[in-house]
Amino acid sequence: MASLLPPSLLETVNWALHQPQYSFAAELIKGIRNGIVYGCKIRFPHAVVMTFLFKSGPLSDKLSNIVQLTVQHARGLASFAVIYKLACRLLLKTTGRTVGDKASPASGLQRWQAFLAAFLAGYLVFGQSNKVNEQINLYLLSRILYGTAKLLVKRGWIANPPGNTFQLFAAIVWGCVLCLFEFEGDTLQPSLKASMTYIYHDSSVWTNFIDWLVYNKMPSTAKK
Repeated sequence: MASLLPPSLLETVNWALHQPQYSFAAELIKGIRNGIVYGCKIRFPHAVVMTFLFKSGPLSDKLSNIVQLTVQHARGLASFAVIYKLACRLLLKTTGRTVGDKASPASGLQRWQAFLAAFLAGYLVFGQSNKVNEQINLYLLSRILYGTAKLLVKRGWIANPPGNTFQLFAAIVWGCVLCLFEFEGDTLQPSLKASMTYIYHDSSVWTNFIDWLVYNKMPSTAKK
């Protein structure tokens, strides 16, 4: 990419990147860049697999769906990065703090400031109910619960459980999700329900060798 820029322009850009007055603008631009790149890396392969595995219809519709989901994910992460960084900078200025303050060596933020900035960005960017936002929010919820449990142990508020607690954790998670799937399937996220149907229910149905091992369902049946 750098080789595509004229040497004079590249030199000017490199100079600007080291000027304090341009540092925050450069930070926002890189936040947008990283949000787009990460969103595409995460969503594109997932959308390809889920679309071709579970979606029926013309190839053009499938490709359009993949692009739409990828753009939505990338745009969401990029937008969140910008709003979060802007909100953090505003909160720092209104409270008279500066980047690098001792409260948080990395950014100068206090905990409440980070929460409030992310709260605002999350409300504006990921507050709309759709499949992509639902998956992102549920993913974060699971990480929050896991991280909170580790934090409680780290702070000494609860004792570190003895034995193989992860094995017990896995057993509880899978016991709960399969119980929901078998008896209250309409409460699960559609993609999760589709995955479980494919593995646990479709594997109990076949008519001949073709839809036993070659296909999950006979091609003529799957199109209906």
